[in-house]
Amino acid sequence: MALVGVAAIRIGMYHWRQGAALIGGALLVASVLRGALGSEQAGLLAIRGKAVDVLIYAALGLLILFVALTITRGPQG
Repeated sequence: MALVGVAAIRIGMYHWRQGAALIGGALLVASVLRGALGSEQAGLLAIRGKAVDVLIYAALGLLILFVALTITRGPQG
């Protein structure tokens, strides 16, 4: 959640690429944590089965990073 908070600040400062990259990174961190922690320890990270959670968090994180790093038009960030 701390990474998402920092990302929101960066987006609010009109550095949307950095903010989006931080959100993608936060999802990748969530993927690693969900894979490493048990279901009871994962808390709100546990939505479905462990494999599905890891796959979805990683896929969304990579997708957001891809979008943040490849869009070239618009404000620089």
